[in-house]
Amino acid sequence: MYLLGYDIGSSSIKAALVDASTGQAIAVVHHPETEMRIIAHQPGWAEQDPETWWDNLCKATHKILQKTGIDKNDIKAIGISYQMHGLVLVDENQKVLRPSIIWCDSRAVEIGQAAFAKIGHQVCATHCLNSPGNFTASKLKWVKDNEPNIYNKIHKIMLPGDYIAMRLTGEICTTVSGLSEGVLWDFKQEKIADLILNNYGIDKKLIPNISPTLSIQGKLTTKAAQATGLQAGTPISYRAGDQANNALSLNVLQPGEVAATGGTSGVVYGIVDQLAYDKEMRVNSFAHVNHSRTHPRIGVLLCINGAGILYRWIKQNIAEKDLTYAQMSQVADKIPIGSDGLRILPFGNGAERMLQNKNPGTQINNFHFNTHTKAHFYRASLEGIAFSFVYGMNVLQQMGLDIGLIRVGNDNLFQSPAFAKTIATLTNSQIEVVETTGAIGAAKAAGVATSIYDSLATAMKNIPVILNYHPNKEATTYKKAYNLWQEDLKNLTNSQKSPERAKHHSTGQSQKSPERAKPYSTGQRPVKP
Repeated sequence: MYLLGYDIGSSSIKAALVDASTGQAIAVVHHPETEMRIIAHQPGWAEQDPETWWDNLCKATHKILQKTGIDKNDIKAIGISYQMHGLVLVDENQKVLRPSIIWCDSRAVEIGQAAFAKIGHQVCATHCLNSPGNFTASKLKWVKDNEPNIYNKIHKIMLPGDYIAMRLTGEICTTVSGLSEGVLWDFKQEKIADLILNNYGIDKKLIPNISPTLSIQGKLTTKAAQATGLQAGTPISYRAGDQANNALSLNVLQPGEVAATGGTSGVVYGIVDQLAYDKEMRVNSFAHVNHSRTHPRIGVLLCINGAGILYRWIKQNIAEKDLTYAQMSQVADKIPIGSDGLRILPFGNGAERMLQNKNPGTQINNFHFNTHTKAHFYRASLEGIAFSFVYGMNVLQQMGLDIGLIRVGNDNLFQSPAFAKTIATLTNSQIEVVETTGAIGAAKAAGVATSIYDSLATAMKNIPVILNYHPNKEATTYKKAYNLWQEDLKNLTNSQKSPERAKHHSTGQSQKSPERAKPYSTGQRPVKP
């Protein structure tokens, strides 16, 4: 008996098969081998054809069935993880009306600003836990204003995962978690956010029916079964946005638990049991996969644009040719904590929401020709990124999140002891490195609504732990280095003015700021542990 999970990214489609009895993945594949195209008709725009997702999902499914040789009848449920914040529009025949405006598209920034000011900061914060920002609702308003002929044909709007579920089942529905990521959910009134829709002049009938995140959301049609090679009637029983799903995949479900990833950008996602929001809108709050009215579970998401992209730049421009990241990490470990005074601010990848949308750029401080080597740059960059994580985590702690245990995937920056130990020590936390992926988590979650598992806790309990990082006994040395770095950041940001949009605080989606949107994919999304 097996479970199938999909992860619908903007770079590729991943598929995972999990043995339901053991909880172990027997295969994980992705398609295509090269990145999917992102369309950009103007700077800052980013679109994808949803048909491309479907085509590659079918190919990934055939690939994993061929690779494993399992009988399609033995797959008992399907789960879906998907790129957050996208907008898919279909007519009454379920035909896509235009390419999807995806997560890193920034065209709706000003629309969200205006709505935030008109509705009121406090009202948006207490009802939606976010500003309208550049999220899905604001993207829909952009279509309404700029493409009225298309808008007037809309039967339903969907998130990318809703679209894939529709293609599999022929049914259109969404979830509370999904609506919250589009700033279309009113937490205070526990219903679709009329305050947002009314402000934008959008008819509520465009919003799909709501299904629980963990529920039978439809069954595979004969047509979809023929396209994928799966068995007709197989239930789709879970869907969630990739950030929430990645946290679930790492068994981050209860208050005080934290997930993190350090890719091109850095993400920290912590769970609280109250309708929490940051007054300065430096982080986003969404309904987690196990949220309910009686037992609130809110995922508070911190994004750091300047993270692994700095380390990649160091590798490409400073490191010796053909030196691997693992080798760079080994060399960095030989350099003293604090990098003999060399300090790097990593914020060179667009505006930073946690810095109130300032764009300070990267800065190298206290560099001495007779002291510092390439190895110092390796360590200083890792420390600078780690310091930015710690700086952002302070915002989460101010919101009441107790960061005692951080779970991360066995990939990217957390493979570096210098990086992981710096965060563990400065936050006085344990970092647990586990072996999983978003597609594996989605597969396991699909087993809950089909009664293969009695709870999410049961479904996620067998995640292999690779290693643990604990606070270093030399905490004073780490704190001294961090304080100097923090003083550098203070001096730099105080010398700059916030961009005009910072007046409204929220300018973009949870994963990347609008300035980050490019007419092509950067090659690594920030949330795939």
